[in-house]
Amino acid sequence: MYFRKKALEDLPQEDTAIWSCTKEGCTGWMRDNFAFQYVPTCWQCNSPMTRSMKILPMLVNTNSDMKAMKKGITIK
Repeated sequence: MYFRKKALEDLPQEDTAIWSCTKEGCTGWMRDNFAFQYVPTCWQCNSPMTRSMKILPMLVNTNSDMKAMKKGITIK
């Protein structure tokens, strides 16, 4: 039998702010609106990251201000 592969739907893309690793040879990057820190470090090599732009598919982040969220819990 022949099964015709369905054509994939084109996802809308937009210019997105990202953080990319500064270490040569490391390919780590993350979207700015998914980062927990104002200036994050690379999750692969712990090097500093720089802010840049990249054309990516649109994603909706319902937690609009993740950087202001408290990290962890308070131990009394």
